[in-house]
Amino acid sequence: MRAEGERAAASALAPLPKLLSALFYGVCSFLIVLVNKAVLTAYRFPSPLFLGVGQMVTTILILYVSKLNKIIHFPDFDKNIPKKLFPLPLIYVGNHISGLSSTSKLSLPMFTVLRKFTIPLTLLLEVIILGKRYSLSVVLSVFAIILGAFIAAGSDLAFSLEGYASVLLNDIFTAANGVYTKQKIDPKELGKYGVIFYNACFMVIPTVVISFFTGDLKQVTDFKQWSNVLFISQFLLSCILGFLLTYSTVLCSHYNSALTTTVVGAIKNVSIAYIGMLIGGDYIFSVLNFIGLNICMAGGLRYSFLTIRGQDSPKHPTDEENLISSAKS
Repeated sequence: MRAEGERAAASALAPLPKLLSALFYGVCSFLIVLVNKAVLTAYRFPSPLFLGVGQMVTTILILYVSKLNKIIHFPDFDKNIPKKLFPLPLIYVGNHISGLSSTSKLSLPMFTVLRKFTIPLTLLLEVIILGKRYSLSVVLSVFAIILGAFIAAGSDLAFSLEGYASVLLNDIFTAANGVYTKQKIDPKELGKYGVIFYNACFMVIPTVVISFFTGDLKQVTDFKQWSNVLFISQFLLSCILGFLLTYSTVLCSHYNSALTTTVVGAIKNVSIAYIGMLIGGDYIFSVLNFIGLNICMAGGLRYSFLTIRGQDSPKHPTDEENLISSAKS
């Protein structure tokens, strides 16, 4: 009886890490969009690229100090690590740069709508790269989110070709980052901390070099708000949130799936869109846009319901074959 009780308790607590990791990611993702919007738009900080450098340096320092103090563990560097990580470092920096650039080029509500296209890209990449399969209910809830995004985007009265291109490029990088991260965080290899740390290490110097040759570095040194305590505090907050967002993304993908992580981000984005209607002053209301946002939210909530019931758990073909053979025996 006692053993059965312990098993029942363990079964009841099993979904808790999934739920908490998804909630943690949603909160971090929500906060960093607001803070980056303030830094890049309200204060007119000239370089999303340099803000990305600040986030990478913060990530490296936090993880290295934690490793030195034996709070966390990840492997020391060796010549095989670049091979184990590839192509994550390239995807990582592309995701950073395109994400920061796109935030400053569109209204906040429209930015959140276009980010929905990350979801079908993630689903497609999980099927192709990881060999996963999802139920029809999950696929339909995903496409409800996309339908809402199409309806909302179709009524955008502040069209920006550069902004749209930046966000869609960011969608591609985000989807690839989630799927390849899920593939690389094997605890027997680098583990989640090793993946985050070496990604940042490999890309921080090339990003600084790019920032120098594009003139971004000079614009940053000439920026007049460095004496503004409020700006500095928000810049530092963005750097810390950059680390927390990366960590929470890996954590959510580890306990759930890359697709679940992406859908959590979509639900968060729609929530920001609702807030953008009330504050910020850059939302242009239209009936179609409002209807589209509500369809997005309905699809996201439906996916969340399926996740709680465990129907989002993707199955490999080999798993299904094993189930069939076990039933026959």
